[in-house]
Amino acid sequence: LCPTTILSKQQYNVAKERFKNWPIEIALLNRHVTHKKTMQILEDLKSGKIDILFGTHRILSDDIVCKNLGMLVVDEEQRFGVTHKEKIKSMKSDINVLTLSATPIPRTLKMAMSGLRDLSVIDTPPVNRYPVQTYVASENDFLIKDAIYKELTRNGQVFILYNRIETIEKFMNHIQQLVPDARINFAHGQMDKDTLDDIMEDFINNKFDILVCTTIIESGIDIPNVNTLIIMDSDRFGLSQLYQIRGRVGRSNKVAYCYLMYKPEKNLNETAVKRLKAIKEFTELGSGFSIAMRDLSLRGAGSILGSEQAGFVDDVGIELFMKMLNEEIDRLNGKEKPEVKEMPLVDAPSSIGDDLAIEPDLKLLIHKKINSIDSIDSLENVKKELTDRFGKLDDDVIIYMYSELFEKMADDIVNRIKVNKNSVDVIFDKSITDKIDGKELFMEVNKLSRMFRFSMKDNALIITLDTVKLDKHYIYYLIDLVNLVKKSIK
Repeated sequence: LCPTTILSKQQYNVAKERFKNWPIEIALLNRHVTHKKTMQILEDLKSGKIDILFGTHRILSDDIVCKNLGMLVVDEEQRFGVTHKEKIKSMKSDINVLTLSATPIPRTLKMAMSGLRDLSVIDTPPVNRYPVQTYVASENDFLIKDAIYKELTRNGQVFILYNRIETIEKFMNHIQQLVPDARINFAHGQMDKDTLDDIMEDFINNKFDILVCTTIIESGIDIPNVNTLIIMDSDRFGLSQLYQIRGRVGRSNKVAYCYLMYKPEKNLNETAVKRLKAIKEFTELGSGFSIAMRDLSLRGAGSILGSEQAGFVDDVGIELFMKMLNEEIDRLNGKEKPEVKEMPLVDAPSSIGDDLAIEPDLKLLIHKKINSIDSIDSLENVKKELTDRFGKLDDDVIIYMYSELFEKMADDIVNRIKVNKNSVDVIFDKSITDKIDGKELFMEVNKLSRMFRFSMKDNALIITLDTVKLDKHYIYYLIDLVNLVKKSIK
């Protein structure tokens, strides 16, 4: 299953060549196949005469019936929606599915990392492959001209991605004026299928030097002689899409070049800058997995049992669902679940306000930083990092940080926290109570503050803090209290 007609035909031709000495019947089914030929393929598929079928979305149609379907290979998986994948499942319950992608969608990647799917990463490049040299620059005719001539002097070809169909021919004429001795043509998805096929075939056969095109080249098309790519308005594309498009060059033993261009008068927003910076950063072959992981962290995992391919970071249900899912997978695999003591959150703020960060991905980053706090030193480091980046932190964020630290410190000695209207009860484990030097602890806690009261219930120590005058700042006293308790344990 391939996302585009061009790719399906290319893969079909490669397979025919590779299996030419084997008794294997291979067929191709896409919109370019005639109706008569399609009917014949459907009949042969049903009777079992065809061993391998290459095709586009057409092979997900209801009239496709296989005699004994055993395996489905989905190439460029990120180009297919959840509906298509659910259709695949309905074909046969025990079908083996292999999905291929340089940049899998967050939902698929999370399923693989959760153990619902097996995951293999091929990060070893083919022999004599080099990373694509990537540059980010404002649109510049001189730079475009220089990049084209540099490629032509080594008998190579050039892709120029211009994603506006209505003005693509005008833009092609502009490029022709810059390099008058170059052979040039253009292509886009709204062309007649035969015309588009002829243009692509001519380009593959080196009948012209420059192809000005839209994103029709994004999916897997393989032309080893094309080793310079110029992307106009690159700030309009997503991170995974830029990575996929850049993968159309550098497919031979030559060093390839990619120029990400944006309009000189345009002020790029923070998201676009981060995106272009990331694609420039991930130049090594096999970096698609790193990009997919960053995509997952920014967009969320989506709905495993629903139709969303990516989730929103403020969707509070997904984290809990994934935790439960992971625990169940471990249970089915025979792994014992470690005993986890319930530790209710203290009554402290745990949200990031819009005055600190508006973008959901930035808020998620701040939450992750704060959740990583496990000591005073790490708290100070996170506080310093966030202050350097966002300016002065408000009171609620600082208390949120100290609350996180308290929970990490108290995890192994505190049974639970009970927040009352004017006080907080810290209830310690019975096993810890037996080890505490009560006299020493009582003296040290009284030095700290007279707002603490001691009591016992069911052989467990309870230390109550009066919070009338403290409001939400009582968390600082609880941290000091836990430190004193740990020091008093025999």
